Amino acid sequence: MSCLFIAAMAFSQTSVSGFVFEDSNKNQKKESREKGIEGVAVSNGVQVVLTDKSGKYSLPIQENQTIFVIKPSGFMTPVNQNNLPQYYYQYKPKGSPADFKYKGTAPTGTLPKELNFALYKQDENKNFDILVFGDPQPYTEKQLDYFKRSIVNEVKNTKKNAVLGISLGDLVGDDLSLQKPYAEVMREIGLPWYNVMGNHDMNYDAKEDQFSDETFEANFGPANYSFNYGNVHFIILDDILYPDPRDGKGYWGGFREDQLKFVENDLKLVDKNKLIVVSLHIPLEHTNEDNFRNSDRQKLFDYLAPFQNALVLSAHTHIQQQIFYGKQAGWNGSKDLHEYNVGTTCGDWYSGTADEDGLPTSTMRDGTAKGYSFISFSDNQYKVKYKTAGKPEDYQIQLYVPKVIPHPSKTSAKILANFFMGSKKDKVEYRIDGGKWEEMDYNETIDPNFALSVFKWDTAPAILTGRRPSNPEASKHIWMADFPKKLSLGKHKVEVKAVDMYGNESAASAEFDVQNAVLIP
Repeated sequence: MSCLFIAAMAFSQTSVSGFVFEDSNKNQKKESREKGIEGVAVSNGVQVVLTDKSGKYSLPIQENQTIFVIKPSGFMTPVNQNNLPQYYYQYKPKGSPADFKYKGTAPTGTLPKELNFALYKQDENKNFDILVFGDPQPYTEKQLDYFKRSIVNEVKNTKKNAVLGISLGDLVGDDLSLQKPYAEVMREIGLPWYNVMGNHDMNYDAKEDQFSDETFEANFGPANYSFNYGNVHFIILDDILYPDPRDGKGYWGGFREDQLKFVENDLKLVDKNKLIVVSLHIPLEHTNEDNFRNSDRQKLFDYLAPFQNALVLSAHTHIQQQIFYGKQAGWNGSKDLHEYNVGTTCGDWYSGTADEDGLPTSTMRDGTAKGYSFISFSDNQYKVKYKTAGKPEDYQIQLYVPKVIPHPSKTSAKILANFFMGSKKDKVEYRIDGGKWEEMDYNETIDPNFALSVFKWDTAPAILTGRRPSNPEASKHIWMADFPKKLSLGKHKVEVKAVDMYGNESAASAEFDVQNAVLIP
């Protein structure tokens, strides 16, 4: 008898079970009249199982794992006072390491007899919008206020039909005590909000990667999870290995084996007709292994390849770019895999001089104005639109046009268009004075408008208010054109139009003057 009792005790510490149920009175407690929901996925961060006819699941469990329900389409999990979805239970009997500078989870003790997850029915249209934020990354309360005033206050009015939001990591800038204030600021948007962990959200005290997200987990839940909405399956991943396994210093882009197992097991249970959206922080793109571990990227590609429709969202770079992976990169899907490396809400780390609202201009190094993105889903297809903070919706192109060129107009000066959402696959055209439309040439070069804003700091006779922006770097969305050689004296107008990969049309225009050349006597 005693042996059986010991065996039962041992089993209770290595497995967990409970029900996923429809919480009709929304008190987050399973009552006898509330029915379980069949076929809902539940995970321990590695294995993924489906609930049976009664809504019951059972999973193995180890210390420091998180048990979570994978929200099915047509249902919603509870959210807390900050609109953070509550879909998980952290099993940390001893709590997070006590010697960390920033605290994690308090000891959770023994597992409850039943670990149940509440869901509420909700109407979900297969056509819906979400908001996507790249790196808010405030290092101070002052910068958090910049974020609130420049982004959050605007989004409250521009969110339109968005049903949820995702922040792609670097929620804060190393000071993890700002994570809770960040969440409180985000509450004002009024949408369920999902968060990715970034390299500036980590516990640098960690000696092993699995403990680098202890404070993030305490404030936001697991760093690796998934959920469904409409006909889209979202996967959120922490793709930062810290400490770097190569030398124990810094970090490296990649995944632990348990994370890759979770993705593999998760996707085995997902309908191949769904669109898969993977959100992570560090882009998968690299020319060598300095930034991202090749073998990990390849495994992720292999798990995604059977799906006709997939999208990767990343941030981290503080530029904006469209990346496409084909066979040369190890992608074996039926069409190129698109990674949208999203521009950041903090822009170039809150740098630059103040705008008319007293907020740092903070244009990114590639000339992309700071902002945020909307993704519009239609069944298993998507379209992305970038919204520049503080500008009208149609502000998608910034032109660089010299104010004056000489007559006759044989000049080395160029017309440049920075099309923020552009890629080399897109078509950008221009015309002068309502003439014939002609194609502009794609060119990866620096944005001269941004370069001038940087050099202003170096040529100013006194220190400017604010912080000097980062040095310019080549943009992945610049188009150039020459001035026609026969332009009359006087005012002229240049117009530019662009069509992006989704069929969205954008336009911009500027005026310039042709004046008689003045030669050196």
